Amino acid sequence: MTVTGSTARISDPDTSRGSAVEFVDVVRDFGSTRALDGLSLSVGAGELVALLGPSGCGKTTALRILAGFEKVDAGSVLVGGRDVVTTAVHRREMGMVFQGYSLFPTMSATDNVAFGLRIRGKGGRDRRRAAAELLDLVGLAAHADKFPHQLSGGQQQRVALARALAVQPRVLLLDEPLSALDAKVRVQLREEIRRIQLELGVTTIFVTHDQEEALSMADRIAVMRDGVVEQCAPPDELYQRPTTPFVAEFVGTMNHLPGLVRDGRAALFGQVVGIDGTAPPEGSVIEALVRPEAVHLEPLPEENSSATAYGSMPGQRATVVAASFFGSVTRVRLLTDQGVEVLADVASHDASAFPTGRGVQVSVMDRPVLVRTSHG
Repeated sequence: MTVTGSTARISDPDTSRGSAVEFVDVVRDFGSTRALDGLSLSVGAGELVALLGPSGCGKTTALRILAGFEKVDAGSVLVGGRDVVTTAVHRREMGMVFQGYSLFPTMSATDNVAFGLRIRGKGGRDRRRAAAELLDLVGLAAHADKFPHQLSGGQQQRVALARALAVQPRVLLLDEPLSALDAKVRVQLREEIRRIQLELGVTTIFVTHDQEEALSMADRIAVMRDGVVEQCAPPDELYQRPTTPFVAEFVGTMNHLPGLVRDGRAALFGQVVGIDGTAPPEGSVIEALVRPEAVHLEPLPEENSSATAYGSMPGQRATVVAASFFGSVTRVRLLTDQGVEVLADVASHDASAFPTGRGVQVSVMDRPVLVRTSHG
């Protein structure tokens, strides 16, 4: 394959071709610390998969093992169906972008991008042509002769991306490449990375601890915890149908609402809703995990917050404590009469109905909820 301007493709984004990358029961220990504990994960050809999780969950270790910078203590790492655990770094055909850019300070943007091609023995004319095409692809054609200190952080990261792509990698590896950038540049650059990844069709693994970043960019997200994948799914499925309490709480915001198991369902706030998964034993004290957008608020009459008004609506009485504006949505914080804190998202154009101190009735949408018992 040769790079031929902005329409070049590295691989077709066709997951029917099977797994481009596969971790099979990978174990990695650092002394007494187990970083990866039987990690298994498949990445389809042309996919962008984000490894998401808290610090120390093993996501960067997994990326470094794939790149060849770390060894495995057990298991296999397959690239195109071939185990690469004993393959030298320079023979793995990986392109990697680090958090800290790692550009050569005495080289221009063009020379930085062309460096890998020079190591591979490409001629000067071919190197310059490929570098020019890739700098154009990342929107830096006008900055080709500038040195890293003359570029902004976002521009330096674009050069690093172009350099990683110049070697035509089978897999592009991104290790928290945006975390050092300010919020506005981070949003712009993640959109650019996704555009370029789709345009080239290159299989990509993206490590991040930022859930918004993962949700906005990835085809699938693998949420990691203690060296294993808890769940791997498309962003909407991961958010709407998490399979474990850890995933539910790590991706997005969750309310922890007290309740009981009654007839295999969750009784909370005077309502009974289904339980997602196996229900705990009858009568168990539980916490139901409910997202703020699944909480419904109904204002109580200001002049009458009596038992009559309370009894006419389902749910539990609460008082508005505070509100935070997030553009089209306002997040309302409430405290129920039983002392339970609840977060609810309402459309901002309706937020004036819920001023601080206002009495409201709180209920939840009638759909299955994840629960956990008082024992975890």
